[in-house]
Amino acid sequence: MQMVILCGGLATRLGALTKETPKSMIPIEGKPFLEHQIEILKKQDITDIILCVGHLSEKIREYFDDGQKFGIHIKYSQDGDKPLGPIGALKKAENLLDDIFFIMYGDSYLSVDFQNIYTSFLKNEKLAMMAVYKNKDKYDTSNLIVHKNQVVAYGKEHKTDEMVYIDYGTSILRKKALASIPLSTFYSTGTFFSDLVKKQELLAYEVKHRFYHIGTPQAIDEFTRYIKTISR
Repeated sequence: MQMVILCGGLATRLGALTKETPKSMIPIEGKPFLEHQIEILKKQDITDIILCVGHLSEKIREYFDDGQKFGIHIKYSQDGDKPLGPIGALKKAENLLDDIFFIMYGDSYLSVDFQNIYTSFLKNEKLAMMAVYKNKDKYDTSNLIVHKNQVVAYGKEHKTDEMVYIDYGTSILRKKALASIPLSTFYSTGTFFSDLVKKQELLAYEVKHRFYHIGTPQAIDEFTRYIKTISR
């Protein structure tokens, strides 16, 4: 299994915390957040990792290099002169991708069985499957409507009482899902996944355990408390 971690964003919600440090390198209990992500991936034998990087990427490269000292193999894809957005960055990494691969957001810490998702995905011919969580606006604003294991609405602009699920932070894709994405163009997850929903190509895999993230100072504090409890 191959994992692409999207860690090229500017992290504007974190203010001074990311002025000189990329979000993925924010220290949590003595190590960068990205190292915590890699550790949980290694436990599931996911060692083929692509990092889509941008803002202050040299600090990520200096620390992780090719991943050998962490027992993994890392390849990098660099945004370039202008931000490309998560899916624009994914398109730029296209030549590094397997025919089927996972993506994960660079600020998400996820307790999920990736092998189960992979096995479930292989049972169909759809272009993508998203891990979803029945969040009910608890940990962040819910942004999905799910019906019979398929995402039928994506994005907060569709907000209704039915929108109780949230994008958990990881999806599995077929490489051909990127076929219509233009090169060297900013392309958001919202546009990408909304298009897959319209084409009825986005399946849902429900996860029962909550996610953690470091997208806000409050979320960093919450994740730090969680990491302390599992590292005792």
